[in-house]
Amino acid sequence: MLETIFGKGDEALVKIALTHPSYTKENNLSDLENYERLEFFGDSVLKLFTSKLLYKTYPNAPEGELSKIRSILVSDAILAQVAIKIGLDKIIILGASEEKQGGRRRESNIACSLEAILGAFYLSGQEKNIETFIRDYVLVYADDVDKHFEKYNAKDILQQYTQGKDKTRPDYNTVEIKGPAHKPVFVVEVMWNGEVLARAEGKTKKEAEQNCAYEACKILKICD
Repeated sequence: MLETIFGKGDEALVKIALTHPSYTKENNLSDLENYERLEFFGDSVLKLFTSKLLYKTYPNAPEGELSKIRSILVSDAILAQVAIKIGLDKIIILGASEEKQGGRRRESNIACSLEAILGAFYLSGQEKNIETFIRDYVLVYADDVDKHFEKYNAKDILQQYTQGKDKTRPDYNTVEIKGPAHKPVFVVEVMWNGEVLARAEGKTKKEAEQNCAYEACKILKICD
């Protein structure tokens, strides 16, 4: 799948990009053999091509709006969805403990691995394929992010609101995990000053928290 999308890549780099730090730690391997360095580089690759495509796609948008859209497009939440679409969650190499704890579906793990993959294929000379991938798989979220920014950024909006009121932050609590272990549904409540503001579900804890924050923002009338 990766070669179909990105073309031929350096096999050693691709393997490193797929290797989670838990695997190198459990197997007493060098830190240079996990994806962290490539993730650092790939993060810049992602932002470069995303910025380029947004600049071309929205010729009349000011810098602030482009930055706002990009911040969501390169977030773990969006990248994890993209990574799952290309099957990255199925081939990432995890340590046994991380595997047991559900690390294969953890947003941060697969989002970081995707950034590392971008770094690996960039270093393999596949710049054009990377740009095509970001256009076809990441930028497709841009219009929705632009139209519904409050939905995607609800946690920050809610926190700014509560801190502006009394300098406190909302608290998120997972109250239930439903469904089978391989496909859980998280139920989360958000509280502020001892009061439950809202409850919502999500396929991941982060998604549930974001949905919960958005519901709270609507109840407080600080979001549409």
